[in-house]
Amino acid sequence: MIRVLLVDDQPLIRSGFRALLGLEDDIEVVAEAADGAEGLALVEEHLPDVALIDIQMPVMDGIETTRRIAADPALAGVHVVMLTNYGMDEYVFEALRAGAAGFLVKDIVPEDFLHAVRVVARGDALLAPSITRKLIHRYVTQPLPTPGTALEELTSREREAVALVARGLSNDQIAAHMVISPMTAKRADCARAS
Repeated sequence: MIRVLLVDDQPLIRSGFRALLGLEDDIEVVAEAADGAEGLALVEEHLPDVALIDIQMPVMDGIETTRRIAADPALAGVHVVMLTNYGMDEYVFEALRAGAAGFLVKDIVPEDFLHAVRVVARGDALLAPSITRKLIHRYVTQPLPTPGTALEELTSREREAVALVARGLSNDQIAAHMVISPMTAKRADCARAS
């Protein structure tokens, strides 16, 4: 049996989710909360498999609630699915960084919602298809990172010194190889201490 906790400040939303989840033989709603602080207390009390948490709520928002759940080793078995009316990228990234295992937009069809609860309950992660599409678009439209230019900015003598450091030579050995004084090699931090 998958034990679910609902945390949303809108009673009608909670009622709808509870009714939908109640139709399933393998899912049980163990408690409901209207804000993040109450939700956190109920998570600690009931230890649900899945906590469905709205992002924007009074008292404590869903991101902070998720962060606190994820930070508590006693709640390691609780998987959070964030619920929102918005599919904004900043919410998605913030929710995932906070420890959410799923992110759903509330306009999701019932079958996909139930599938998401089951997927997250077994320890996997799931994002709403519309969110996944936005993340993929954002990823593929970002310019590719340019290779580091730090090495290109070095003079040929500096690159030679870096190559000698990479080979493991001491400052004294680098100085002898490059025909510079050991003090110059040390002052330039060419290598680790000799």
